[in-house]
Amino acid sequence: MNGKKESSDQELLRKIRKGNNEAMEELLEKYRGLVRTEARKFFLAGGDEEDLIQEGMIGLFKAIQSYEEEKDTAFSTFAVLCIRRQIYTTVTASNRKKHSPLNHYISIFGEQGETEEGKLDNALGDPVDNPEDLMLQKEAIQDYYNEMNQKLSRFEKQVMEYYLKGDNYTEIARKLGKTNKSIDNAIQRIRRKLNQDS
Repeated sequence: MNGKKESSDQELLRKIRKGNNEAMEELLEKYRGLVRTEARKFFLAGGDEEDLIQEGMIGLFKAIQSYEEEKDTAFSTFAVLCIRRQIYTTVTASNRKKHSPLNHYISIFGEQGETEEGKLDNALGDPVDNPEDLMLQKEAIQDYYNEMNQKLSRFEKQVMEYYLKGDNYTEIARKLGKTNKSIDNAIQRIRRKLNQDS
């Protein structure tokens, strides 16, 4: 475990519990690169990688909301599990509803049914423990963080934050004092900008 990283995560999580939105944004940004890496482990024929990244970010948000510090598991390990589970669940749910090329997927991370909290310790042969992988991951996270800061406007970041919290277009529009159409346009711009980073 990387003690420095985890203590930083714990500090951010404590601030988030006290309602600190900046800490929430910082932790989401910190793990965006990891989400992108996990999303790339799935292939959706005819689909959009950005859709999987969005789902991964939702998984990350859920991890932040449900992580219990008292349990003897690093936040980074718990986050990976939640991100993978969210992506996997979305793909399989979509596969049940439709029979189209969009839903044919290949998982290349190996674990197929990570659906129970109790399997946390066994489910992950966590590559983050490898110092080389950790360094590459750290660089990827930093690069992605820099890209996001350059590519997204302040308004787009606000829209994305609410979107990842599960708000729909109408709720986001109400909170930001905008029209539904302006929120839809912002989401489309965000998708295009993130796709340019592939």
